[in-house]
Amino acid sequence: MSRFPGVDLLELDALLSEEERMVRATVRAFVDDKVKPIIEECHREGRTPLELVPEMGALNLFGANLADYGLPGLGGVAYGLIMQELERGDSGLRSFASVQSGLVMYPIHAFGSQAQKDRWIPRLATGEAIGCFGLTEPDFGSNPGGMRTTARRDGDAWVLAGSKQWITNGTLADVAVVWARTDSGIRAFLVEKGTPGFTAADQHGKFSLRASTTSELGFHDCRLPADAVLPGTTGLKHALMCLNQARYGIAWGGIGAAMECYHTALEYARQRVQWNGQPIACHQLVQEKLVWMVSEITKGQLLCLQLGRLKDAGRLKPHHVSLGKRNNVWVARECAKLAREVLGANGIVDDYPVIRHMLNIESVYTYEGTHDIHGLILGEAITGIPAFNAPLPAGAARAPAAAPAPPAGPAAPAREGASPTAAETTAAVTHATRGAH
Repeated sequence: MSRFPGVDLLELDALLSEEERMVRATVRAFVDDKVKPIIEECHREGRTPLELVPEMGALNLFGANLADYGLPGLGGVAYGLIMQELERGDSGLRSFASVQSGLVMYPIHAFGSQAQKDRWIPRLATGEAIGCFGLTEPDFGSNPGGMRTTARRDGDAWVLAGSKQWITNGTLADVAVVWARTDSGIRAFLVEKGTPGFTAADQHGKFSLRASTTSELGFHDCRLPADAVLPGTTGLKHALMCLNQARYGIAWGGIGAAMECYHTALEYARQRVQWNGQPIACHQLVQEKLVWMVSEITKGQLLCLQLGRLKDAGRLKPHHVSLGKRNNVWVARECAKLAREVLGANGIVDDYPVIRHMLNIESVYTYEGTHDIHGLILGEAITGIPAFNAPLPAGAARAPAAAPAPPAGPAAPAREGASPTAAETTAAVTHATRGAH
């Protein structure tokens, strides 16, 4: 199998550190050598390639941005490059790593007790244990604040009741980070596989993310010990902090999928001969498609690089992440479409990766905040006016209008990873997942 040469029209590699290039090269080789030879089979069979998990753990691909427990503590750009290369292989594989890292290890590390961290972080880091993140519900995706799952105290125990849907790794997980409404606000609980009253079933009939496990979780008077709660979680804002970690990785991953589609189309156009013994790459219409792809990929790479630098400097804001996720996944979606056109009929068969990426990106376009919801987040950031809520029904009383928040800008700094402001929390309530995380 040929080696992927990368896509670097603007010599952006010069902006990366030696460590960042080394991390990318390591994951790129893993994807070329271990992922690509089996991923089409996994897609056909609808199975997660669990045989890859131990090596992913050995390469420190889970929780790579954490520094405790022997983890490398990589910076934001190096972590992003891991996500880029994994999604170049398959969106489902990047989803696995995103969930394990940003949605399971991160909240345990940030909000868990020392005992919870000591028990789970080392096992999750190696892949010995698998985790999942339960926020989205059957009736509430973009509005997680409407969740119906509850946790009530019963003596020294908690009793969990409700359901979660579109959960990556749900039936595979040894531990689930489950968000539920309590008398003191929305909190997270660690629910272990085999807990009485806890059920998990796979979602069937998927045409997207087929090399990833997507599940529904059920909690039927599920009793948990008092220490199952993540003590540092006191509201929905903590769930949204987790989502920002994952969305950051998706912004990079989208570029990885786009790069694979572009490279496949470019090589095909150079080799596919039609009129006068010439390759189709000599035609202006084909070149225009290739130029559009590489132009948008290059802009997306610059966007990711700046997001990573802001993250490392502690200046990354939620709307920055929304800009990256929204733009780069859209770029991936359009690149998959154009690459399919360049490949013609060959674009719909899995001899080439394009149709698989095209199907996968439909999920990524929706989950972790839809394209439109991220547009509303950006709209509020630049105008100071939230536009999330639907109009009130006729005759309903309207609450007094609040003064709009000032537009985000240099005068309104925010610390990456800090608790969201009231305006950010209001906005974020309506942009969680409707999809496979």
